[in-house]
Amino acid sequence: MKLRIARRLQPSTRARRFLRWSRNAFLVAGVLALGYCGFVLLDAKLYQANQARLFQQELESVRPTVASAIRVADLTAAPAPGGALGRIEIARIGLAAMVMEGTDGRTLRRAVGHIRGTPLPGQHGNVAIAGHRDTFFRPLRNAQPDDEITLTTLVGSYHYLVDSTEVVLPEDTQVLDNSGDATLTLVTCYPFYFVGPAPKRFIVRAHRIP
Repeated sequence: MKLRIARRLQPSTRARRFLRWSRNAFLVAGVLALGYCGFVLLDAKLYQANQARLFQQELESVRPTVASAIRVADLTAAPAPGGALGRIEIARIGLAAMVMEGTDGRTLRRAVGHIRGTPLPGQHGNVAIAGHRDTFFRPLRNAQPDDEITLTTLVGSYHYLVDSTEVVLPEDTQVLDNSGDATLTLVTCYPFYFVGPAPKRFIVRAHRIP
């Protein structure tokens, strides 16, 4: 009698096969997910290194003088989507990344992006830059008032001081409005450690200094 009960409690051959198949399927899915994450991170790192090298070479070749005034005027135009705009650095929190033009998925996977339609660095108004919270803009969680931000472009370097940080809803697009002053707005998702699409946005506001 006990033997019969024990046999009934044992999983059937079909159930054992299903459990084995499920275990292997989850293992393969996990390996593939880790591999994809590794590829994305490596691709972003190599892309950043290559763009930084090219940008530095071009930066060293540009010498704004009266003789090159026409070229400098051309440099004040926005680059093509996906083109290099410059480099952003916040030394205190260890943030350094190339800034590309646009905020499409491919651009933000490899860099931070200048939000099209907002002024360019050096122009009057509210320059807006976006980045992912789990890659380049993760250090923003440690941003504090009076942190210095440096935006380097082919035209020149521009310095900003952080005024404030705040959390807003995605539809609160007024953070991108011009205030009449030379300002900088950094945008990323929030919370920083949220799994999946984050429900809010983390905003860093800064003003330009001489």
